[in-house]
Amino acid sequence: MRRGHRGDTPPPRTGSSETEVLRGFLDYLRNSVAAKVEDAPEPQVRTASVPSGTNLLGLLGHLTSVERATFLGERVGDWQATFHAAPTDSVADVVTRYREAVARANDVLDTCADLGAPVPRPRPGGPAPSVRWALTHMIEETGRHAGHADILRELIDGTTGR
Repeated sequence: MRRGHRGDTPPPRTGSSETEVLRGFLDYLRNSVAAKVEDAPEPQVRTASVPSGTNLLGLLGHLTSVERATFLGERVGDWQATFHAAPTDSVADVVTRYREAVARANDVLDTCADLGAPVPRPRPGGPAPSVRWALTHMIEETGRHAGHADILRELIDGTTGR
């Protein structure tokens, strides 16, 4: 097993507004989790190292779906299915889809001046959450899965760090 170490990137120094802090930490976590996946070796990146079946590629696919559901209003019929990458998906494919979803989510967030207002996205059958709630939820969700990705990546090839 190769032992690698990425330099630890400290938490971001953001502006002082609530929006700058929330978006700064979310982008920090987004970059951290994508970095754990983008150079992970095949086939280990899709191989489950834990009894739950969780793998790096599946984690990033899931986070892509959460970004799209939260900020773009896309419906997810089966959340468990979002943890499974297609056999034809490469690491580059999954990372690219994630980064595209993040860019689209950030485009939506760029139009939001009021954290208490609903996320401006279509969502038939229910109201959209506030921008503040959506940002906080995505920080929690991405942080949780970034921790999983840290462990899974270390199990694959010993790589640690953010």
